[in-house]
Amino acid sequence: MTSRRVIPLRWPAVVAVAVVGVVGLVAFTWPFFVTGEFARDHGNDAPWLFALLLALLAVVCLAEVTAGRLDAKTIAVLGVAAAAGGALRLLSAGTAGLEPMFFIVIVAGCVLGPGVGFVSGALAVTTGALLTGGVGPWLPFQMICAGGIGLGAGLLPGRPGGRAERWVVAAYALVTGLVYGVFMNLWFWPFLGTSAPSGMGFVPGAPLVDNLGHYALFYVTTSLGWDLPRGVLNALLGLLAGPALLRVFRRGARRAAFGVPVVFEAPSERPLQDAGGPR
Repeated sequence: MTSRRVIPLRWPAVVAVAVVGVVGLVAFTWPFFVTGEFARDHGNDAPWLFALLLALLAVVCLAEVTAGRLDAKTIAVLGVAAAAGGALRLLSAGTAGLEPMFFIVIVAGCVLGPGVGFVSGALAVTTGALLTGGVGPWLPFQMICAGGIGLGAGLLPGRPGGRAERWVVAAYALVTGLVYGVFMNLWFWPFLGTSAPSGMGFVPGAPLVDNLGHYALFYVTTSLGWDLPRGVLNALLGLLAGPALLRVFRRGARRAAFGVPVVFEAPSERPLQDAGGPR
């Protein structure tokens, strides 16, 4: 297997994923670019974002179905990846920031491509939320972040199966463990108001640089201690268990023969014969 992208994205799916990215970026950052006081919080917006995100995920899946990429085999792989990620989230539930779920998402994206990585990340978070009762206004933001991690894993450089691959996967897991927390805090931080520590709160209408400085201080003080264990754990999993799990996924991909065109042959014109000879 010479290509990392076993199931590459077609252009309709690329457009849909790009729209999801734009929607997610706006959902996380819009308070920085709007002046005035905020009388409502993200909890009021989250159901609409969740519905929009599900619709865009459906568009991604529909685009892959119409392109002949999303068949029963791919759906089965997505189901396994989502179930495995959800089960790992059930085991840890984010205790002390430890979330090995992202290791499965990274491996799935790394082997099967950015599209499968994106969908499996979003589905794994949703599955884990349903199992742990963690459904709330934060869920659509978690789906966007986890999907982005799987998407990026499918775009990692390097030769699949090479000696350096485990180090690439480990480094990516460490970085995304931190980046996940950086973005996830943004769904609630602008709306803490006076409850935020002094000098760490969002100031509506303040210059962007000032608010970014406040957020950096808030993140280092309150979140880094949770995000660093997540990144370190997934990096260690990438180093220790990554090569074995990557081989398992690639062996399954080879046996499933993703990307092999289906050819229907014309039926034979020979007369049917039974055990007693020609009729």
